[in-house]
Amino acid sequence: MSKLIYISILLLISTLVYPQPVPNVDENIPYLMTFGNKAETSWGDDDFSQTFFFLIPDDYDQPFFIRVFDPDTGGEIDEVSPGGFNTRCVYEIFGGEGNWSDDDAQEVDPKFNYKSGTLLASRAFAENPRYDNDWFTFGPFNPAQGEHVENYHGYIFKIICEGVAGDDGNMYRYYLSTSATENRLIEGANAFAYEYSFRMHNDYEEVSHIYPYVEDGTISVRISNFDWDKDGDIMVISVNRQGSSINTSDEDHWTTDELRVQEEEIGTSFDFRFIKARPLVKNNNVVVNVRNQFGDALPFYTIPLGGVPKYRGEVEFVPID
Repeated sequence: MSKLIYISILLLISTLVYPQPVPNVDENIPYLMTFGNKAETSWGDDDFSQTFFFLIPDDYDQPFFIRVFDPDTGGEIDEVSPGGFNTRCVYEIFGGEGNWSDDDAQEVDPKFNYKSGTLLASRAFAENPRYDNDWFTFGPFNPAQGEHVENYHGYIFKIICEGVAGDDGNMYRYYLSTSATENRLIEGANAFAYEYSFRMHNDYEEVSHIYPYVEDGTISVRISNFDWDKDGDIMVISVNRQGSSINTSDEDHWTTDELRVQEEEIGTSFDFRFIKARPLVKNNNVVVNVRNQFGDALPFYTIPLGGVPKYRGEVEFVPID
């Protein structure tokens, strides 16, 4: 079976019954996170920008919408710096050729041509009670406005959230929907990113997850995390790995660790588990990316390809308090 056919089958299996919130339910991540560009990186954001891609399957030909929960920076959810809220974030949605396939779009840093493709929509938000703890909807969009990718049997769109002013933290979520006013799933859709910037839970009993996919030809992976703040452990689970602990970063620093990929892990997803420490570390923001031995960033699918990986030894992993 060819690699492209195998990925297509995994995409179909993984997305038939799930909705498209970002982060997804299985990830158990409270919010995506982007700070204003005047913030100290020690607050947990290394570059004040985050990119996600949405995949619309070929067999869906109706208008769709991209909804943002709590898009403003202010109120009860977001993280305020001393002096009060002063942050503005811009959301930009791109379609067209190159919005995903351009090499810069698949990198983890907002450099060069990372805003490739055709700009379809843009909106800036500062502190705005109207959208605090509520939804803003972009669209409608036509699937044909995206970049068609034969490998994935669908159209890809890109959304970038960027902090363009201020020093506060914007916490938000996305939802890919068939409706402008409700969250209604698009069967067969998915979302992915090459770097994840997110808020951890303020509860040490909550375990968050992200799911990088291991493509054919991957021999090793280099896992990087930023500003972990001694907030417990990061464990890697797979179909053939009961639990490997990786190095974690200190405040305002990157730390990198490397894992050799086992043959049984090819064509499956890893489960990175973020297990909080005691005593509790509150309001911790983390950035994570993974590269293969060639230096290519691996995608994190919000609905993991092939499903959530289960260790074949059937031994349940229990975090140690």
